[in-house]
Amino acid sequence: MIAVIDYDAGNLKSVEKALISLGEEVVVSRERDVILKADKVILPGVGAFGDAMEKLNRFGMVDTIHEVVAKKTPFLGICLGLQLIFESSEEAPGVKGLSLLPGKILRIPSADGLKIPHMGWNSLKIKDGATLFQGIADGSYVYFVHSYYLKADDESVVAASTEYGTHIHASIESENVFACQFHPEKSSDAGLKILKNFAGIGRED
Repeated sequence: MIAVIDYDAGNLKSVEKALISLGEEVVVSRERDVILKADKVILPGVGAFGDAMEKLNRFGMVDTIHEVVAKKTPFLGICLGLQLIFESSEEAPGVKGLSLLPGKILRIPSADGLKIPHMGWNSLKIKDGATLFQGIADGSYVYFVHSYYLKADDESVVAASTEYGTHIHASIESENVFACQFHPEKSSDAGLKILKNFAGIGRED
């Protein structure tokens, strides 16, 4: 069973629908016991960093997420969910993120002809051997909607990157923690393959 964390942060239904289309058993919940029993856990998200952290704290999800990660359950952050995994964001000065990994979320720099938020399809430079990207060709296009981007302290965790006015860490993998800045649930066949790869972690072929 895959648990999708419900903290009133948008795109829950599209993630749930994509997983169901892959034949996965899915539960959308903010109940600690339900989340801790799941085989995999997903933190989706659309919205603002500060507001999202306030909700995660209010619903008691911060400690629950740390428990999930500590017990080595595969954990996937999507869009804002990727940003929340790190320490802080320029969008919300003074607000502490989940701090599961070291790194900061920065605003995409303004440039002539560059629209912010970044909305649309961009190609990925994929790291060889990345778990989420098995069977996905380097240069594949995925769908982004964001104004802020990840700069991870440790570049060895970066599984895929893209360029949009700056070098963007678009996906990370560190032990059982995975995340995508883009929306796999809105990224056509490549995105569904990413979700299928995540769902299949630890399963026998």
